[in-house]
Amino acid sequence: MGTKEKPYVLFVAEEIYSKVCQIKNNNPNFSNTDAIENYIGSKAYNEISNGKFHDNWFEKLEKNNFIDQKTMKKIPKETIRLLKIQKDMIIKQLIQFPDLYYTKSRFPLELSKRAFDSIWRMCESYELWCKETNQSELLILKVIE
Repeated sequence: MGTKEKPYVLFVAEEIYSKVCQIKNNNPNFSNTDAIENYIGSKAYNEISNGKFHDNWFEKLEKNNFIDQKTMKKIPKETIRLLKIQKDMIIKQLIQFPDLYYTKSRFPLELSKRAFDSIWRMCESYELWCKETNQSELLILKVIE
């Protein structure tokens, strides 16, 4: 890959990845699994899972006439459409019922497992992009190893 310009669809993955890394850094004995489980239900998770993350982002973009403030390029309508689809998919994947995370046997319920798997895949996607763009210093969790 010739550029390190991050695709817009990875912005939410980067946000999730950074929050999971913070949790892990604050709890050195945590595995990646523990960090992701602690991320689920956090304020950051809730903002992503209920669509507020994307809504706030879209609001900022709209105020700037959909001009990316880093590149100063106009974001194509097709990209915005894809980001709206991403938002809808994330809301469906991260649907939550906080009081029902575990059953009595400590096995995650299906909805919680789906949320966990989605977060894991987003972390993998972010790491794959970091690897493809030769930014190994950003590979903190090492979920793709």
